[in-house]
Amino acid sequence: MADMPVQADRFARDLSAPALEARGLRKTYKASNGQPARDALKGIDLAIPRGSIFGLLGPNGAGKSTFINILAGLVVKTGGQATIWGFDIDVNPRQARASIGVVPQELSIDPFFTPFEVMEMQAGLYGVPKAERRTMEILRAMGLEDKADAYARTLSGGMRRRLLVAKAMVHNPPVLVLDEPTAGVDVELRRQLWDYVKGLNARGTTIVLTTHYLEEAQALCDTIAIIDKGRVTACEPTEKLISRISEKKLILKPASPLTDMPRALAHLKSEIAANGQISILYNPAEVSTMALIAQIGAAGIEIADLSTQEASLEDVFLHLTSPGGPA
Repeated sequence: MADMPVQADRFARDLSAPALEARGLRKTYKASNGQPARDALKGIDLAIPRGSIFGLLGPNGAGKSTFINILAGLVVKTGGQATIWGFDIDVNPRQARASIGVVPQELSIDPFFTPFEVMEMQAGLYGVPKAERRTMEILRAMGLEDKADAYARTLSGGMRRRLLVAKAMVHNPPVLVLDEPTAGVDVELRRQLWDYVKGLNARGTTIVLTTHYLEEAQALCDTIAIIDKGRVTACEPTEKLISRISEKKLILKPASPLTDMPRALAHLKSEIAANGQISILYNPAEVSTMALIAQIGAAGIEIADLSTQEASLEDVFLHLTSPGGPA
């Protein structure tokens, strides 16, 4: 008889060890169909703390999906080492895979199965005893209880995405990877999903998130790593990462909308919006907000209202991944 799949013990192994760790992880795709060989990962080093909500960001083609697929056992690495919950993916592949649940970007669900059947089949693949299965509990948490016996082809895109999250959780993994989980999901469903994810995290599940919604990552993630061109360009606590950008933005509403910037202010990094408001980027270490406002007043602009904005994760992301950004 073949060995039964192993369920991960959420509390096993060295609790001080990272939930996920990669050392020198590399992946080279061989040349094929006239396309040259491509290095998707060029020596990734990452240590994701247990119990965190960890953001993994990067432009399309940066290597995020390759990294996740290696952890999920779907792609074979070229070199380096990776561990999940203390299990090396080469030495203990069954235990490593049992320690992780992955929610893919693609809505890949058999249209002729019901959510209940999808969940039960997945639980069977992971060797979860029937007495320990939580199919209806998870479907209820995902807002899919009333669709448990409906064919998957009748579900909306948002419901299918929630079903993928539910499917990834059937074996109670200590690590949950969410690859663009809210793509195509409306605002209300996104909020419901994140409320549930935050609840999972509060109960000890480590969450790894990739998303193109940078404000979402900024609001949810304790730590963020940015991958670009197969390398980690930054990995820091979210607040520290954002503090890399020292510029602030001064937003002015003139008493009379402007169409052109006065010549006296041409030296400023400014933009005029379609509504006539002015946005000015400045470094507080070089010029104070009050001095900037004085310059604007001296240029003959009467200010009706103003506000300032700190740098955002989007600013940092663009700074680190733009062609003119750090090498």
